[in-house]
Amino acid sequence: MQLNGAEILIECLKEQGVDTVFGYPGGAILNVYDELYKHRNEIRHILTSHEQGASHAADGYARATGKVGVCLATSGPGATNLVTGIATAYMDSIPIVAITCNVGVPLLGKDSFQEIDITGITMPITKYNFIVKDVTKLADTIRKAFRIAKSGRPGPVLIDIPKDVTSNVTEYIREEPGKQAQPESYISEEEVDRAVELIRESTRPYVFVGGGAVLSGASDEIMEFVNLVDAPVTDTLMGKGAFPGTDPRYTGMLGMHGTKASNYGVSGCDLLIVFGARFSDRVTGNTETFAKDAKILQFDIDPAEINKNIVIDAQVVGDIRAALREVNKKLTQQDHHEWLETVEGYKKKYPLKYHPEGLSGPFIVEEIYRQTEGDALIVTEVGQHQMWAAQYYKYTKPGTLLTSGGLGTMGYGLGAALGAKTGCPEKTVVNIAGDGCFRMNMNEIATAVRHNIPVIEVVVNNHVLGMVRQWQDLFYDERYSATVLRDAVDFVKLAEAMGAVGIRAETRDEFRDAFAKALTLNRPVVIDCQIDCDDKVWPMVAPGATISEAFDEDDMKKER
Repeated sequence: MQLNGAEILIECLKEQGVDTVFGYPGGAILNVYDELYKHRNEIRHILTSHEQGASHAADGYARATGKVGVCLATSGPGATNLVTGIATAYMDSIPIVAITCNVGVPLLGKDSFQEIDITGITMPITKYNFIVKDVTKLADTIRKAFRIAKSGRPGPVLIDIPKDVTSNVTEYIREEPGKQAQPESYISEEEVDRAVELIRESTRPYVFVGGGAVLSGASDEIMEFVNLVDAPVTDTLMGKGAFPGTDPRYTGMLGMHGTKASNYGVSGCDLLIVFGARFSDRVTGNTETFAKDAKILQFDIDPAEINKNIVIDAQVVGDIRAALREVNKKLTQQDHHEWLETVEGYKKKYPLKYHPEGLSGPFIVEEIYRQTEGDALIVTEVGQHQMWAAQYYKYTKPGTLLTSGGLGTMGYGLGAALGAKTGCPEKTVVNIAGDGCFRMNMNEIATAVRHNIPVIEVVVNNHVLGMVRQWQDLFYDERYSATVLRDAVDFVKLAEAMGAVGIRAETRDEFRDAFAKALTLNRPVVIDCQIDCDDKVWPMVAPGATISEAFDEDDMKKER
């Protein structure tokens, strides 16, 4: 049938099973929005307050549902406003397709009104991007974009469509999405055999789980593997939920704000088995001394990650779930009870703890865990509250912590929470924010109200940029340059002005009551939690130090 470019775009989205898109209209993308209006009963459009909110919402939707998230923006500033969200998705390997419309083909390269080379801008932060100047190539380009976004190591893809291409007409023939090749076909038997050999030789193995394990859906295989190997388990921020945080073998997060048990255990192991982690500097500390007594066995779908940050001893390249199925077939039951007892001793000697009085970030997170019975989708911004959410909420399923791990994007969480709740309306969705982060994206509360998306926004409000101030306190002789936010801004009134429910909590009992109320309202709620500006995230590893040099508040007092 003969369709114009905008009609082809909508039909291709329907081919791919897209039921929701997030975006903001403008002149160059008007033809697409006109078609969206005609298909509004088939594809829901969420009008965000800012294009960056749309890109974060597509990201949150993808993380929560496992589908490809889709966001739309017009040319020029509309397109550039997507950039931070695209970069966030790229760093965390999240499959989104960003669709922008540009000025007409004859106007490209002439500094036309609202013209921007968005494909040039996003080239370093996308898996692939396209500018489609010929309507006959549009359908195949859209199909290819979705294949690229979700295949292999997932990631964002951008399609830029000049306005005249959205109005030009060509023949459209519907196609069903093709099936992906089976991941098992890419696994090297030689690499699997070498992995099994190293595991059998080990007496102090440690399993380290990263975001790739979440993306591969390998939780069941990891559990089987851990039971066979009889090893303790740690994870990254992005790996939360791939292995249950309630399991006795779990020792907490690794790295700068990881537990002492994990940092000491990894430092003393003789084999570190890594599933889908990229050895971020926040995890390794000093790379020269990271797991220096251990052989390292790395499982990763991306061969570029092998020996990139840490030199390893063996690898299995391929989909982690597929690779583990092959490894588990060849493993026999191991027994490392003495090693597990040693690590359990670390857990008992160095538990996570916080001040027993007053309202604090850790208490807030534990109370959210208690009231949601560990069954919420937790979204975070970036900072101290993010680390507390990683430390004190027990994630038992993959895809239940949505957070910007690689780019560390302040302003990510509320948009992502809207996307997550839209994709999983039956789930309780809580965005845990700092007051600095909330200032960056609080306009999306209006989006939540407009579309009746009942997210719960918990603002851990210490009136400072908490994590930066913590560094200033510890490493910059308490020179609090540009990190104090004490002013007249009232988050409760702001929430009410945008049509949401606003509640202030200054004590533990007030927060308990406020959160319990929020769970019953089925409306967007903002809870402004007043905590002390000097609360810190413990433990901590100083920048460039060895992870076994983790210190906490008690260590600081001893030094003084």
